[in-house]
Amino acid sequence: MTNDGTHYGLSGRIAALFIGSKLTPLIMLAALLLGLFAIVVTPREEEPQIVVPMADVWLPFPGASAKIVEEQLTKPFERKLSEIKGVEYVYSISRPGGALIIVRFYVGQPMEQSLVDLYDKLMSNRDLLPPGAEPFLVKPKDVNDVPIVTVTLSSQRYGEFELHQLAEQVLEETKKVPGTSGGFIVGGRLRELRVQIDPARLKAYGLTPLQVAGVIRGENRALPTGRFDSRNQSFLVETGRFIRSREDLEALVVGVNEQRPVYLRQVAEVTDGPNEAKQYVWFGARDQNEEPAVTVAIAKQGGMNAVSVAESVIRKVEDMKGRTVPADVRVTVTRDYGDTAREKADELLWHLFIAVAAVVAFLGLTLGLRPAIVVSLAIPLTLALTLFTSMLIGYTINRVTLFALIFSIGILVDDAIVVVENTYRHLTLRLKPHQEASIYAVDEVGNPTILATFTVIAALLPMAFVSGLMGPYMRPIPVNASIAMFFSLLVAFIVIPWFCQTCYRPGAVVKGVDHEADDQGLIARFYRRVLSPLLVHPFLAAVFLGVVALMLGGAVMLFSTRHVVVKMLPFDNKSEIQLVIDMPEGTTVEETARVTKALSQYVRTIPEVRDYQAYVGTASPFNFNGLVRHYYLREQPHEADMQINLVAKDARKAQSHEVAQRIRPPLQDIARQFNANVKIVEVPPGPPVQSVLVGEIYGPDYTRQLAVAREVRALFETTPGVVDVDDYIEADQVKYLFTVDRAKAALAGIPSEEIVNTLRMALEGTKVGLVHIPKEKSPVQIVLRLPLAERTGLEHIGEIGLRTNTGGMVQLSELLTVEQTVQEKAIYHKNQKPVVYIVADVGGPGAEKAESPVYGVLGVGKKLEAYRPVEGYQLEQYYASQPWSEEKLAMKWDGEWQITYETFRDMGIAFAIAMLLIYLLIVGQFQSFLTPVIIMAPIPLTLIGILPGHWLTGSYFTATSMIGFIALSGIIVRNSILLVDFIQLQERAGVPLLEAVITAGAIRTRPILLTAAALMVGAFVIILDPIFQGLAVSLLFGVGASTLLTLIVIPLLYYHVQRRSVVPAGAI
Repeated sequence: MTNDGTHYGLSGRIAALFIGSKLTPLIMLAALLLGLFAIVVTPREEEPQIVVPMADVWLPFPGASAKIVEEQLTKPFERKLSEIKGVEYVYSISRPGGALIIVRFYVGQPMEQSLVDLYDKLMSNRDLLPPGAEPFLVKPKDVNDVPIVTVTLSSQRYGEFELHQLAEQVLEETKKVPGTSGGFIVGGRLRELRVQIDPARLKAYGLTPLQVAGVIRGENRALPTGRFDSRNQSFLVETGRFIRSREDLEALVVGVNEQRPVYLRQVAEVTDGPNEAKQYVWFGARDQNEEPAVTVAIAKQGGMNAVSVAESVIRKVEDMKGRTVPADVRVTVTRDYGDTAREKADELLWHLFIAVAAVVAFLGLTLGLRPAIVVSLAIPLTLALTLFTSMLIGYTINRVTLFALIFSIGILVDDAIVVVENTYRHLTLRLKPHQEASIYAVDEVGNPTILATFTVIAALLPMAFVSGLMGPYMRPIPVNASIAMFFSLLVAFIVIPWFCQTCYRPGAVVKGVDHEADDQGLIARFYRRVLSPLLVHPFLAAVFLGVVALMLGGAVMLFSTRHVVVKMLPFDNKSEIQLVIDMPEGTTVEETARVTKALSQYVRTIPEVRDYQAYVGTASPFNFNGLVRHYYLREQPHEADMQINLVAKDARKAQSHEVAQRIRPPLQDIARQFNANVKIVEVPPGPPVQSVLVGEIYGPDYTRQLAVAREVRALFETTPGVVDVDDYIEADQVKYLFTVDRAKAALAGIPSEEIVNTLRMALEGTKVGLVHIPKEKSPVQIVLRLPLAERTGLEHIGEIGLRTNTGGMVQLSELLTVEQTVQEKAIYHKNQKPVVYIVADVGGPGAEKAESPVYGVLGVGKKLEAYRPVEGYQLEQYYASQPWSEEKLAMKWDGEWQITYETFRDMGIAFAIAMLLIYLLIVGQFQSFLTPVIIMAPIPLTLIGILPGHWLTGSYFTATSMIGFIALSGIIVRNSILLVDFIQLQERAGVPLLEAVITAGAIRTRPILLTAAALMVGAFVIILDPIFQGLAVSLLFGVGASTLLTLIVIPLLYYHVQRRSVVPAGAI
């Protein structure tokens, strides 16, 4: 309470406490230092880290058919694993010889607890393993397994074998860098001692392959056999000797013939060198020939700074050049997520600075230099406190957290502008002493400012609870923006009054306040001219509101006419593109390499390409997208992929998405010539999914599901705009089935197990021991196998001899019958239901050129409505969840569609909750049920600006656009509150309703327009970013249109509603 008896509210008491305090400047200094500390200490990454605990559970069941694996192994374990709390999906693949179950937990589940629960469930159910099944293997996967740096070693001089040895040394050294996590090598060939048996010689000496293997295993042993004491000394004893070289192996005695030892070199050729080629990796660039390559991949530990770890790893590799790595080996950094994170962080920090400077400059032009300095002080203080709090929460500095700050800049000056404007208005009125006038000015706008700030927070905060993969990606925006709003309120009440008191002498005159506060000012005259007819004539008011409603209807119609296209997030301008190449099952690795070579010859001609790496028969180092899609399992001979690195963004005009769209048709033309399927995979802008479009076919019979999936795939392929169509149906692969003639085998005294093991050794090869070479970093295996020339057909396999129980030799061909069959297809399950997947992307020409899964789903959906399987009924489509029953054939849409649906659904719920919270806040302030409805009426009017803005700029209406719309609902309500509060203040002072409405408009329009314009200036910087362009468009056009309309609609609605409620009361 002041000397004249004035009672202050909360804001006035806070201002009075700090306005003359010596602590205030110290608080300001501390806030800035905390912000600086946060910038230095907080780890930097390009994208937010999305924690999605996943684990691959491998269940080997050698020799079992796919159906047996499914029924006796997969299903029992699926049921058990689905019981674990926190599991969202249980995927499985049942193949001949074993199963893979992929357990995916809900986003945000703790990794450690998830794995403990998984291991507990598996270990306690080991008794479910059927006889013949081998022990399971669990491989956990999460975002920290994704390599942040890949280094490719290539050379014309050295082969894959030598390059792999170099890569091992590079990996060993780089793993010494603190903060690194998993590391692995892709490509190259390992050293092995290959024992190529000669069946004819073995028979001549009366030996069998299994005998030779047994001798090698037995001779390659050495064990400590104790100790003995003699003459007061203890001696150790070791017996045996390990094989240490090719000579040791060749000199082994594998049998005795005619009283003479038979050495291994007499019955087999021993080779010391690289293993047989099962994969090919090569490196190419526009300015050089292709050459063999290997890639070293390094990941970082969770919570570590990607920038510093990546820099240290690359520096370590640079130090090895010319010493460990020869000068004629090309070392290329083919992935550096540390550099992209630093580049993005630096770019956004620069944008943040530009936004701050732009807002300060704008305020300087509109408020004058001194007031602009006072208001601008709120920006660094609020940002500093927000960054520090963000660090405490556990957020990193990444594109989303920084965009949240840029987005906040325009809003966080609002409180300061309102306080400064009102302070200067009171100073120029000179009705109170200087300090008292400042405190009174803060107190006067304090309550509506607090309410207005919390309405913005109420609008933003519910978005923090968006579920699914998109939740943690977007959460920093509402959280950081809400924190910034709260701190901006504190700064406005604590720092701004102190700064005004300190920097402005009593009697200060502020530019632009005197004449605009005057009842006859320019804005007041404008209001009288525009508003008076609308306020006086209800018919004109109705016509005006009708026109506004038509504009709103017309804006919303842009969705249905597809002038405004809905998409979750647009593609970012990245520097990498991936080609995923699939040949029919049964294709050799050499043929797959030939097709990949043909594709790489085209890739070399692309102007934007810097370099590329081809991986055939092995998977390239995966990114987060590849982690979720399990690309790291692509190690079959018919699978390949190519990693394409583009030149830097500033060295090319085309965005990466434009490049991807341009190269798709020629690449697919080349692939079609070889019967290959090529998919162009871009780094998704948000959370990764299995594919952009995924159709899941469910039904009662798997054979019918496969048949229907083939027909549905044809519908996908004939839908305009749907590209890169593929399915998970394997091509027919010829399988030769050897059946043992049990009667003949029994008469010869040869067990079936011996025949099976001999055949496996001859064809697949068997590892029979380790060569002990100290300097080798990888195990050097001894492999027993037929020579390659004798494995090109079945005729030589039958020549292998086995020993009968009478000591004679019998050929395998006498004990076996051969039958040609087809390999069984893999059986896929999702959450225990058998499923067949069809995958596709969207893009290219046609009616669905919008490149959004929404329109792909609609396009294919129309064709599915007309499609009838042989059963005669319509294939029902499910959009949100799996079919409840599997009695009828049905299709569930998944992929990016699922995330788009979940995101917009959750944001719609968030918007509804925000509206409810805002309504409750306004009811609490104004103690009226009707006033909040008037205040919230302009919320839909933001769409009049937002949707035409998206149409005019050609932007997608994305999740970030929705964030802008929801944030605007709080911002527009804030303006309405300031307007209505001042009208009521005038009414309480005895001003008639009509005059109060116009006066409020005149006096409050200036701060409202200033805050709106400041928000637009701050948002303009964001419009350059592809991902957040939707947010910028929403803010720029939404604020512009809705603010202008609010200044007319709110006074209009308030006047007519209040007049009607007052007139009947007066008439009684």
